[in-house]
Amino acid sequence: MGSKGSGEKLGTPLLDPSSPSQPASGDGEGASKQLEDILTDTTIPFLQRFSKASAKEMKLLVHLAAPAVMVYMLNYVMSMSTQIFSGHLGNLELAAASLGNTGIQIFAYGLMLGMGSAVETLCGQAYGAHKYDMLGVYLQRSTLLLMATGIPLAIIYAFSYPLLILLGQSPEIASAASVFVYGLIPQIFAYAANFPIQKFLQAQSIVAPSAYISGSTLVLHLLLSWLAVYKLGLGLVGASLVLSLSWWIIVGAQFVYIVLSERCKYTWAGFSWQAFSGLWGFLKLSAASAVMLCLETWYFQVLVLIAGLLENPELALDSLSVCMTISGWVFMISVGFNAAASVRVSNELGAGHPKAAAFSVVVVTMMSFVISVVLAIIILCLRDVISYAFTEGETVAHAVSDLCPLLAITLILNGIQPVLSGVAVGCGWQAFVAYVNVGCYYIVGVPVGCLLGFKFGLGAKGLWGGMIGGTFMQTLILLWVTFRTDWNKEVEEAMKRLDKWETVAHAVSDLCPLLAITLILNGIQPVLSGVAVGCGWQAFVAYVNVGCYYIVGVPIGCLLGFKFGLGAKGLWGGMIGGTFMQTLILLWVTFRTDWNKEVEEAMKRLNKWEAKKQPLSIE
Repeated sequence: MGSKGSGEKLGTPLLDPSSPSQPASGDGEGASKQLEDILTDTTIPFLQRFSKASAKEMKLLVHLAAPAVMVYMLNYVMSMSTQIFSGHLGNLELAAASLGNTGIQIFAYGLMLGMGSAVETLCGQAYGAHKYDMLGVYLQRSTLLLMATGIPLAIIYAFSYPLLILLGQSPEIASAASVFVYGLIPQIFAYAANFPIQKFLQAQSIVAPSAYISGSTLVLHLLLSWLAVYKLGLGLVGASLVLSLSWWIIVGAQFVYIVLSERCKYTWAGFSWQAFSGLWGFLKLSAASAVMLCLETWYFQVLVLIAGLLENPELALDSLSVCMTISGWVFMISVGFNAAASVRVSNELGAGHPKAAAFSVVVVTMMSFVISVVLAIIILCLRDVISYAFTEGETVAHAVSDLCPLLAITLILNGIQPVLSGVAVGCGWQAFVAYVNVGCYYIVGVPVGCLLGFKFGLGAKGLWGGMIGGTFMQTLILLWVTFRTDWNKEVEEAMKRLDKWETVAHAVSDLCPLLAITLILNGIQPVLSGVAVGCGWQAFVAYVNVGCYYIVGVPIGCLLGFKFGLGAKGLWGGMIGGTFMQTLILLWVTFRTDWNKEVEEAMKRLNKWEAKKQPLSIE
């Protein structure tokens, strides 16, 4: 790549690696330029042009998505394996680990990942615009903000027992869950360092090293978990402490890679005082990103918490948690495509290639959708046996099997919605999507789910069904917005921003239909979110998430779960509705985006964020 637009070098760094002005590899940029040329060459017949562009784009996406999917799936398997180890200690331990891992830990995960998406937007566009020296600064700024955010989160973890009691959980489950959560406190700060580093590397299309690191860490994690839980008898706290340690191993290995790798010597110039400047503006973008993603991430966690209020909460939590765990694992595939979409969109916008960015959205959405449908079918085929990986009970297995249809719907929606969210993030629509998420998820999804679950006695099916409605609404909105977007204007906005910067086993089987639906939805939604992050649309996606998740999904889930007596099924079903709605909305918005405008906005954002350089020197 050329060095144009790279800006002046940082001042004398505390760590002083070589500081050339440009990366050594230009393969990605060359392919990007060729793709834009193909799409703009009207002399080539449409079908031939589409075929050539599709082949090139799929090659670029596979190069990015395959390692990214591997990273997210391996990291999720670490958490899932911890839950499995805990579950084989007993039903109470499974419920406790599920509540702690899904109801509490995901709170920090969503917040940290959301705030870290600001790095995804800015670094992706800066890299596309050849402003390589700013990537390291963005990484440091984000890490500082996330570490500070980790302090109040640690306090919340420390007082998890009274909080869970306040939320209506039984004292027995709340006590065991709080013990599990205490061991996750170190993990909070590992998140604070990991997500900025992860986004920093992804923006440069460096994903394979993270996959190797995650794979190696998973092997070590399984060994240490076995020793801590079964040999040393440390129980729940031992399982959670090992999980925290594993995340810190990943952080350390990735940072060493950044410092020593030749591939990062152009984007990492050492520590600089510049990381302490422009924090307020960076915080605003990070906050919008966090709100957008948190409303989205916490949506189905609300389902788990509400399920604890149903009759026989232990069974409800066990069955739903198994479905949520499976859904979350499959969801990682969509998150991987989300990351790929974010990188492709932000890079193309930064490079001034609106047509390539728009075409990338179409291809990545279709790929994620097809994969999510296939996985949903597989889950439905395994609905009667899948819960036995978590528990040995027959009751939960039946419950999971009964929920599989809703799970399948959720999976399909999640194969679209994340991509649309990714587009929104890439374009900087985080605030808008936050409002949409509140409306669709918490004003529609949760209430409808509770109505169906409790009022109409549908239980878990009602809860889940109502929340699916919220997701569906949010997806429709994002789809509409995406396809109505003026991409030329978005390019201009991106440029401006750059300028600125058992018994249980039966219940689980009964929930499999909902799990399958969720898996399908999760195969699409994260990809769309990744596109949004790549474009800097975090604000817009935040609005969509508010509407679909919290105005539609959560209410419908509560309606189905409590009002209709569906319990866990109702809660989950309602929230699936919210996810489905959000996915449709993101799909619409993504395919209506004016990519020329997104390119211009990316350029402006880069120019605005490139603040005056101040060296971090030692007298």
